[in-house]
Amino acid sequence: MSISTQGGDQSRPSVVSTGKKPAAGGKPAAGGKPAAGNSGGTRPGGGRGAGGGKGPRKPIAPVKVSQGRNWGPIALFVAVGVLAVGIIGWGAFAVFQGAKPWAEQAAGIDGIKNYRESSDKSLTASEHAWGPLTYSLTPPVGGKHNFNWQNCMGDVYDAPIASEHAVHSMEHGAVWVAYRTGLPAEQIGKLAEKVRGNEYMLMSPIDNLDKPISLQAWGYQLKVDNADDGRIDTFIRALRTNATIEPNATCSGGITATGTTPRDLGKDGAQQ
Repeated sequence: MSISTQGGDQSRPSVVSTGKKPAAGGKPAAGGKPAAGNSGGTRPGGGRGAGGGKGPRKPIAPVKVSQGRNWGPIALFVAVGVLAVGIIGWGAFAVFQGAKPWAEQAAGIDGIKNYRESSDKSLTASEHAWGPLTYSLTPPVGGKHNFNWQNCMGDVYDAPIASEHAVHSMEHGAVWVAYRTGLPAEQIGKLAEKVRGNEYMLMSPIDNLDKPISLQAWGYQLKVDNADDGRIDTFIRALRTNATIEPNATCSGGITATGTTPRDLGKDGAQQ
């Protein structure tokens, strides 16, 4: 490229030679792009051309902020899931257990004794007899008993009752909850909540009982140390009315008095 002046004539403009000939008709060269020296153009990407003094800008990458996982909601979700699975599983297990025959449910209770399988058939004999009787088990689970039964409509007796009447109640399908005389009042109250108002249930203290609590149904017995023992509810659920040997026999209209001496001194019905 060369710059020339002629004769020092300052009125004529200088000519800049680019080495390219203009297109015919004064139109721009093919492609319609302005000359490379056009200082007013901009380059792609927002940078200005050579005349602007700056090159194209580089794109700015977004800054990523590293954050740790919020474990609180995750832990809560997991805990709720585990709880839900546990509830569903327990419900399914309870339904499965409840679907078993009552004798099979009873057999699954840890520590229960089934005297129906005993070779001593006197333990579950069902004859009726008048007056005081002798039992080899305390409390008895069956055997001979008086003609009159102890009222078992959820009755809670605060003094010992005659075994001769309680055995008859069990023959009708009742569960007899017996507890050692002197058991703490809190324990007695918890037992009473399981009995009071529930048909085919009765409860009374027994002097010198070898365990704090003893549950009886016809031919079955379970002894435990505490009223909070979960086996108590299982025993009641499995055996109440089911262990009867007189289906549909009533629990109302029986003896309501306490005392270990039978009150069937006559043969004219229950002695209240």
